Amino acid sequence: SIGFTALFSPMTHDANALLWWAGAALVLTYTAYSFLSLAYHAWGAMLGGDANFRSRVVAWRESFGLVGVLLATVTPTLAGITAMQVLFVLTLWLGYAAWRMSTRPNGLLAVTARASHTATAPTRTSQDMRLPWKYADFRRLLAVYILNGIASAIPATLVLFFLQDRLEASVAMQSAALGVYFLFAALSMPLWLKAVARWGLVRVWLFGMLLSIAVFAGAGVLGAGDIAWFLLVCALSGAALGSDLTVPTAMLAGQIQARGPNQQTAGIYFGWWNFAGKLNLALAAGLALPLLGLLGYVPGARDAQASLLLTLAYCLLPCLLKAAAAILLYFSFIKAKPLTTLLPAQPEADH
Repeated sequence: SIGFTALFSPMTHDANALLWWAGAALVLTYTAYSFLSLAYHAWGAMLGGDANFRSRVVAWRESFGLVGVLLATVTPTLAGITAMQVLFVLTLWLGYAAWRMSTRPNGLLAVTARASHTATAPTRTSQDMRLPWKYADFRRLLAVYILNGIASAIPATLVLFFLQDRLEASVAMQSAALGVYFLFAALSMPLWLKAVARWGLVRVWLFGMLLSIAVFAGAGVLGAGDIAWFLLVCALSGAALGSDLTVPTAMLAGQIQARGPNQQTAGIYFGWWNFAGKLNLALAAGLALPLLGLLGYVPGARDAQASLLLTLAYCLLPCLLKAAAAILLYFSFIKAKPLTTLLPAQPEADH
């Protein structure tokens, strides 16, 4: 809250001072967000349950997150920054109220109870940041997550350039495209949950990757004025995003659960997980735009060469990375394991 307020209500108007102010406010805001992310991701993992239950937990959490992103996207455009600040305070208060009224997960209660009967000194396991890397399934899952995440982050980095320079869209249509993308990501969650219940986590994620590849391959043929078709691309790619939000974290929670409920261990896993997510965004922003610049692309250019470079970076490169992630997912979690480990968990029969 303090970081957000400082970011949008600076106490200086000097250009150089504003840069330092914005940098400090962003560091404070994102540091706090990282701590909160670790807490609520670990909270979900401590709830336990089978693959279906874990996917529902993740889907509900990410759906509400998408609602927040959607509101944050459209509110400044429709109602101004003051309304955005009021909305932020309101949602922060609602989140705090929900946290106060919630009950602790059984896994967290068990960990707390055990801790009260043991020495207060932390164990090496809970403190060893290298612990997750000892498990091959975590390393494979994180590799898939990073490849797939970079593939998703590159279009997110370049979408405004693609809209402005390739499709020549208006500012209003740019906001509409982003809104459609996040809206369909949220609306797709129930469909992905039904798919997980029938085909399991891994196959559903693989299908989501293949859908994303097909959609972005189709986006490569769009040109100036093809706004309606691009809105369809946004809807379908948003739906594909639903699988990226639902499945990977549920798979990670399953790995954590398989090794016993431990609050500190869950935090270490999700610490690396969140680090990888931020690394995806950093690599996409740090590589895509500089690479385009080296190849001759300048924002605002609409000649044939600039359009080709932008299309290759926005469409082809993500498809190649998604394909690599899909291949790694298949050989690591489908071909390498018997069929019974991939099917959704079945409820036990009553006796």
